[in-house]
Amino acid sequence: MKSSPKNNALFSDLVNKSILKQQVYRVTLDAFNGLKETINQYVDEFHQFTESKKEASAILFEANSNGQFEIELKFGGDVLIFMMHSNVFEFPRDHEVMKTNYVKEDKTRSYHGVINIYNFLADSFKYNRINDVGYLIGRVFINKDGSFFIEGKREISYLYNYFGSKKFNAEAMYELIEAAIRYTLNFDLLTPNYDMVKEVSVNEMKNAVDTISLKTGKRLGFRFQSDDQNINH
Repeated sequence: MKSSPKNNALFSDLVNKSILKQQVYRVTLDAFNGLKETINQYVDEFHQFTESKKEASAILFEANSNGQFEIELKFGGDVLIFMMHSNVFEFPRDHEVMKTNYVKEDKTRSYHGVINIYNFLADSFKYNRINDVGYLIGRVFINKDGSFFIEGKREISYLYNYFGSKKFNAEAMYELIEAAIRYTLNFDLLTPNYDMVKEVSVNEMKNAVDTISLKTGKRLGFRFQSDDQNINH
């Protein structure tokens, strides 16, 4: 049975969109695998640096892969989690990227994969403090061409601002990891406002000794100020 000619355009659009999304997914996954390798390279370099430094040798700096789409980097009292989303997205029509000549020349360039970067306290996982909060500190958007841009906080936001100007290659990955680590080092744990912690439930107190379950976060009770800066396109 032949397809109806009136459906050919629909089927063609379906096939083209599916092929595009598969291409974006593969490019993003390849990039994420490269990012994993670069993170492991950072770990090796840190251990080489601390080999002859007795005091520094005890400092934690390690990477653990948690499946195909996630890798965590632990250092000091922090954890950075790099997580690739398995779906493909398109930028909203009013996004600045959609106004660039790069996307106007080829709208399919606006479809992208996403790698999110989260920062948590290492103790949140060590002591199973399930009420603790982490922060999204950066996002990497990668399209079918391997072109990318980064949206994030402070040090991360100063990376590549112009979509289509550079590929997400080993150099870019290295700089991203450095910026994420540096941002985390400068993103200190602050004492929460007194009024936010003056009341504690009986359940929280009963569990505190075993699980240290009172909610903790680097900026819990505080608003990001200059830290709210995103990239400009």
